Amino acid sequence: MKPKFMLGISALVSCIPFVYLLGNDSESTTEKFPKKEIAQLEVIEDEQKPCVFMTLMGEQSAEGSAIEKTNEKFVETITKGELWLIQAQNQDGGWGAGSQSKQQEMNPHAVSSDPATTAMSAMALYRCGFSMEEGEHKEMLKKSILFLLNEIEKNQNSPYITAIRGTQIQGKLGQHIDAILTLQFFNQLLPTIQEETLRTRVKSSIQVCVDKIEKSMDETGKVGGSGWAGVLQSSFANSSLEMASKNKEIKVDKEKIQKAREYQKSNYNPESESAKTDDGAGIMLYAVSSSVRNSADEAKEVDQLFKKAKAEGKIEQAAVLNEQNLERLGYSKEKAKSYDVATKVYKSAKVTAMKDEVLSGFGNNGGEEFLSFLQTGESMIVNEDDDWKKWYDNIGGRMMQIQNPNGSWSGHHCITSPAFCTATCLMILSVENDIRNLQK
Repeated sequence: MKPKFMLGISALVSCIPFVYLLGNDSESTTEKFPKKEIAQLEVIEDEQKPCVFMTLMGEQSAEGSAIEKTNEKFVETITKGELWLIQAQNQDGGWGAGSQSKQQEMNPHAVSSDPATTAMSAMALYRCGFSMEEGEHKEMLKKSILFLLNEIEKNQNSPYITAIRGTQIQGKLGQHIDAILTLQFFNQLLPTIQEETLRTRVKSSIQVCVDKIEKSMDETGKVGGSGWAGVLQSSFANSSLEMASKNKEIKVDKEKIQKAREYQKSNYNPESESAKTDDGAGIMLYAVSSSVRNSADEAKEVDQLFKKAKAEGKIEQAAVLNEQNLERLGYSKEKAKSYDVATKVYKSAKVTAMKDEVLSGFGNNGGEEFLSFLQTGESMIVNEDDDWKKWYDNIGGRMMQIQNPNGSWSGHHCITSPAFCTATCLMILSVENDIRNLQK
């Protein structure tokens, strides 16, 4: 049995219309993919192929998809995806998404490795139960970790953790996304490492990533070097810093976290249910999902504090959680307002993020929709929404239906990389392994 690994990243499913593998679908996955010789995919637009994000979130019905998520089919889907991703690893230990200028390249071995895609792929395999400490693929996972460490250590004096520039992920999300996703992975990896020398290197690299991310943030809390949908880069940066701040061995500027939260909350107006989309390529979905995710932890925190105050008799049972009542409990006006706004933004933006006109995103779907879905879904788990189980079963069933015959998933616009998209789909399918960690 593979050991379970709790990852709090922000886990992803995309609205990516998928590509088909040309060839005989009756062949086994193993026969299709001899080691390091994965068949190149050709993108074929098919308007009838269901779109993951739109289907899962309501524009196309997902009702009834849960019946597809039988245990046998579920295991088969994940196993095929795992095998494809394992065999997509490059010789240097990394995975790559390819350059922004060649998005049509679907062969994972025809592109150079990059830290962002490597971190996502390694996280996916860890979440699925693999580990560098034991098991059949421990050495390949250790190679991926060493790839990331080497990139960080040889770029200490650079604003970035890597000299690899012009990738799909950087172009679409931002120039600091490599440090952000690597930080999320290393945050969760650190407690599992048994070898002291390696543990020391990972801990040092976490601090390097934190420092580079914090230096990239402006006075508003936004991460610099934004890509096409930079609001998503800033959102994941805040999540990774929040995670790092829970480690007493890592120095994180709490004021930076609060500014990042305020920036994300400022992008959404709960009264008018409208969003500022300037930093989200003009797409409401990207801004709204980021606001949901970055208000989730704060909203849950104040909800727990308010319930505790009621239990201790500090405020009447019928009291409503709002700015005025928080001030009555002794919170400063500034803190009470921050908590109040976080609660309103989370509750309203979550509903807005489910609306059909918001879910349409760019019009067709790439990795940005995928990441946006991740944020909304993870927020539901963080806040222990009662309907998340039904939501997850229908999502799992639908994803099983739209997996490519070769075991991968890929996208139509912007982030099209099969390595990046397959990793994110595996993360959502195995999200049950992370519930405890997400709800801490």
